[in-house]
Amino acid sequence: RWQYTAAVVLFYFLHEMEAVYMKFKNERLDRFSSHPLLTPALLVLAALCLGVLALWFAPVYRLRSVLFVSYFTHPLILLLNVLPPILLALLLYFLSGRAGPSFLLTAVLTLGLTFANYFKLTFRNDAMIFEDLLLVREAGNMAGQYDLFLGLSMALALVLTALGWLFLHFFARARTPWKPRLFCFGAFLLLSASLWPLYTNSDLYINATVNYDHINIYSSTEVYVSKGFLYPFLYSVRYAADEPPQGYTEKGAKALLADYGGGDIPEGKKVDLIGIQLEAYADFTLLGAPALKPSVYEKFHALEEEGYSGNLVTNIFAGGTVDSERCFLTGLTYLPNFRVPTNSYVWYLRSQGYATEGGHPCYSWFYGRENINQNLGFERYYFTENRYGALAGGDIGYDNVFLPDLVTLYKEHKASSDAPYFSFSVTYQGHGPYSEENNWQGKNLLRDSGAYDAGTRNLMNNYFSSIQDTTDYLAEVFDFFRTSPDPVVLVIYGDHKPWMGNNNSVYSLLGIDLDLSTKQGFLNYYSTRYLIWANDAAKAVLGNEFQGEGPDLSPSFLMDEVFQLCGWEGPAYMQASRALMEHVSVVNTDSGLFLEDGALTDTLSNANQELYQTYKYIQYYWRRSAMR
Repeated sequence: RWQYTAAVVLFYFLHEMEAVYMKFKNERLDRFSSHPLLTPALLVLAALCLGVLALWFAPVYRLRSVLFVSYFTHPLILLLNVLPPILLALLLYFLSGRAGPSFLLTAVLTLGLTFANYFKLTFRNDAMIFEDLLLVREAGNMAGQYDLFLGLSMALALVLTALGWLFLHFFARARTPWKPRLFCFGAFLLLSASLWPLYTNSDLYINATVNYDHINIYSSTEVYVSKGFLYPFLYSVRYAADEPPQGYTEKGAKALLADYGGGDIPEGKKVDLIGIQLEAYADFTLLGAPALKPSVYEKFHALEEEGYSGNLVTNIFAGGTVDSERCFLTGLTYLPNFRVPTNSYVWYLRSQGYATEGGHPCYSWFYGRENINQNLGFERYYFTENRYGALAGGDIGYDNVFLPDLVTLYKEHKASSDAPYFSFSVTYQGHGPYSEENNWQGKNLLRDSGAYDAGTRNLMNNYFSSIQDTTDYLAEVFDFFRTSPDPVVLVIYGDHKPWMGNNNSVYSLLGIDLDLSTKQGFLNYYSTRYLIWANDAAKAVLGNEFQGEGPDLSPSFLMDEVFQLCGWEGPAYMQASRALMEHVSVVNTDSGLFLEDGALTDTLSNANQELYQTYKYIQYYWRRSAMR
């Protein structure tokens, strides 16, 4: 194979170079290679080349060439990526006094991480973060599932690295006394420490190193590689720490959780549970404006009349879908990165014998769902690549495809299994922005359309047309389950308020209060609606009519509300959450505000603050401990 041939050729080349060096070695060459300033200068140049090589392997496939060039048009991104190997090489040199070995060790670390990231991107479209270094066993298991390869560009990188080491071995041979080296080591160590805040500064990462011209900004992986590799990898250190709450001890938190026990779902009450998160779905009739034609929300309001509904107070506005999604699935208010299997209500239902699946009719890399949903406990999850693309002619699946298919998946499960069924899916339709240039469907859903300029009319009609479509297809899903002999509970909710023009221009135009210092403004800004609905078969089994207006809830408490309506105890963590939820029903992590006994506050009463602190201890323990 060509790899072996290349190795033989390289060995022969090194042997001949050694012979040439020995033949032509003389006093002048010795004086050149031993210059005390030239040696570190050559080492810096070689380490700089390593940083550039790491940038070449940062993206893969279609992104490689354009992003590689883009790094050089963003000086800050370039600097933050090449500085680490330069500083490391110099620190090793001042410590050891040898340029060749210092470069070689720097190359092993730099290219080792770079190639590991390259393989992760290639096989899983998942960038490497610092926390991956702590998961040696998982990394080994993952590597064993794939055929690792040495591509031509990798082989050339190794050859260039070997040539760099060879050059330094022959031409960078200064032997600086240990005292000046020790001084320089200390100076560069202080320099490195002073530069470290640059790598953990979120404002710098989010705003000052924007390089979005060639990527999809909704792909966390592409945002990562748009900044190179070494820089975003080092930035990820800030998320690996996951500092515990002040006063936390594992033993104490474990004992607190044990006080709540835990309960199984009775066999006779294991109804099917289907959750649907609706993209940017919000009821604008509750905001007092605009004046809409009844057809927009008519069917949704009819469904609310049949069920149990309330305000879902999310942590996000106009974006950040996965926060609502993962808070609902886990009961957590503070989310980890889910890089490993993590405690969730999905795992709990699975432990109770439920089949667990779901879908999102967009791409599997969207918010890392392909990997993360497995870690949350889903046995199967469907995306554009493995289901919806075929149903939508190769495109993303909108609600005319996606929502009817949820019924199809349910039928397929019932035809093949007697296991109770849990499904959780996330729609794509409704995703902003909504065009101001034209009216996509040509509908006019505004009663007083003359009150708005053309761009605002188009934007609102596009949004409300999407809402109307979603509601129509959603009503068909309810129609199917309404007559189903199988007991089924449906949970639907909107993930966040929609984008409505830059700087919330349409909200301002409509006079919608978004003042977070008032409860109404707070709810207008953060709340959507949730609906918990049961068919007649489920009502009979569970002994509950599922009727009425529910409390304002954080997404992390919504699953608990479902369990309570079903008469299920749930796991110990859910019962601990319930103790807090009875007094503090909303914990808004974006604003730091709470709803305490229905009142908006930024400071809890002493009793509830103590309850909240206990909850944080239990939450931290539960999200970091083995699945239980």
